[in-house]
Amino acid sequence: MPERRGPARRRVAAAIACALLALAWPDPGLADPSAQASQSILAARQALSRGDGIGAEILLRKALAGGAARETVAAYMGEAFIQQDNPDKARNWLEPGQFDTKSAAIGFRALGRLEQQEGNLPAAGRAFDRAIELTPRDATMWVEIGRLRYAGSEHTLAIDAADYALHLDPDNVRALEFRGQIVRDQLGLIAALPWFEAALKYAPTDLSVMGEYAATLGELGRAREMVTVTRKMLDLDPKNPRAYYLQAVLAARAGKTELARTLFDRAGDAYRGLPAGMLLEGILQIRSGNYFLATEALEKLSKSQPANARVQDLLARAYFLSGEHGEVIRRFAGVVRREDASAYLQTLVARSYETLGRRDLAAPLLDRAAYRSRAGIVPVFRGSPIGTLIAEGELARAAAITEADRVEFPGSARNEGLAGDVQLAMGHGHEALIRYRKAAYIHLSESLLARMVAAHLQVNELEQARTLADSFLYWNPTSKPAMRLSANLAAATRDWHRARLLLEHLRANGSSRDVALMSDLALAQLRDGDARQAALTAHQAYRLQRSSPVAAQALGLSLATLGQSPVNAGALLDKARQIMGDSPLLAEGRRLLALRQQG
Repeated sequence: MPERRGPARRRVAAAIACALLALAWPDPGLADPSAQASQSILAARQALSRGDGIGAEILLRKALAGGAARETVAAYMGEAFIQQDNPDKARNWLEPGQFDTKSAAIGFRALGRLEQQEGNLPAAGRAFDRAIELTPRDATMWVEIGRLRYAGSEHTLAIDAADYALHLDPDNVRALEFRGQIVRDQLGLIAALPWFEAALKYAPTDLSVMGEYAATLGELGRAREMVTVTRKMLDLDPKNPRAYYLQAVLAARAGKTELARTLFDRAGDAYRGLPAGMLLEGILQIRSGNYFLATEALEKLSKSQPANARVQDLLARAYFLSGEHGEVIRRFAGVVRREDASAYLQTLVARSYETLGRRDLAAPLLDRAAYRSRAGIVPVFRGSPIGTLIAEGELARAAAITEADRVEFPGSARNEGLAGDVQLAMGHGHEALIRYRKAAYIHLSESLLARMVAAHLQVNELEQARTLADSFLYWNPTSKPAMRLSANLAAATRDWHRARLLLEHLRANGSSRDVALMSDLALAQLRDGDARQAALTAHQAYRLQRSSPVAAQALGLSLATLGQSPVNAGALLDKARQIMGDSPLLAEGRRLLALRQQG
């Protein structure tokens, strides 16, 4: 097995290769200096195309020494320093805008990318405008413009730019990659794969496309294929941080915490300050029992993403497991009073109250956690000012703000989604759907899916809601929220067998302690003609939380259907009615018991 070269050895080898290449050319005294400089620049451009910024710099300095003008090499030198992650030196070469005619478009494009990387979007736009004036039919330039528009929330214009880039050059790797990213947001994971595969057909060693392809395979649960791609990435670049990060995520999902930690450490600092890296760090620290370190990582992420429910749940879990029950209550007691609080967070706060001897405060929270709406629909952007206005009943004011934003900033997925939320809260389901569909054209997320389903249900379009959820699940087969939503809608349309299959899959993949899900599964099994299995599932749900009215209802109805333990069945049905009031299922259970008594 050949020995792999470390990064230092690879850089030295590249430098030696460049030096040998220089020695191979004729002596300056015997050849045309301008020809030698041109050869150096050509070789530097080839190095840049391979991502070898160091090698390109060496060759460009040789060109300068051979008489090339600064304006001739400035664009390429700036790109070389961008590839070396040295923005200050890149700016020295690019910011003056002094490029020769042949390289001006390349230089302004590199300057635009530099400004975009540093968050200077208006300056990036000006640089890209200069570039596109010079090369209006440059597909790669239109991809850069599309990415800038996307970063500036001009999402529809970004999609137009991607389409135009492909119109100009259907085989352009950057355009195919960008379109794949857009399709992944628009439709889902499976729909994006052909775009990345097409890009790899033309550039099989392109690390950026390989990373997107591997990440998508990983999200789809195609672990073996993902590992194959990441190993190829590491063959090309033995210290590629994205490859190691993706492998770390895969190991974490498989429960291999130590392996995940080792792989994440190999990724270096590239992901430490990014939200994805902080989230993985928090998860790994929780699993390792390092709860203080977990809270540190998750606190940072929570400050940057206060509306991220998963982060809030993980942070509360870290505090809970560290025994800081007072901190759990201090931080999250107010949050769990909101309608959009997760059942998991409500349970953690309730258990903290119990630990501190406040069962009186714990019991209502446990009841709420057990009897949450199982549709899982929250028609509000968490933590947003508009969400606050909706919660406070200021619907007219919220509508005025969101509609004005739609006019001022057209083509923004966030603005369309917020406007849809307001219309949904006002009871205008059709108007909400108009806005939601515009948002979904850009990015159909799990959250937007749930709100679109809520809008369809608000206007009595049950079949349309189910079609939407099933379509999302087709393109995103590993999405648990979509699976749950599809199961609920299958049950609502009396497709009990499909509901059962989906819920059983969720149970087998991490949801076996979800009381509401287990109760729903028991009902689906019962309606699917399997009363004995329904009773077993309902027993499991009831053992998880005896105070749950839906678990008591499921178990009572299952026992009544089987004709077993009529006294216990009646007691369970009565208990559920006392907690949540009467329901058609409870009435059905009582009728069955009455018929058994008469028989």
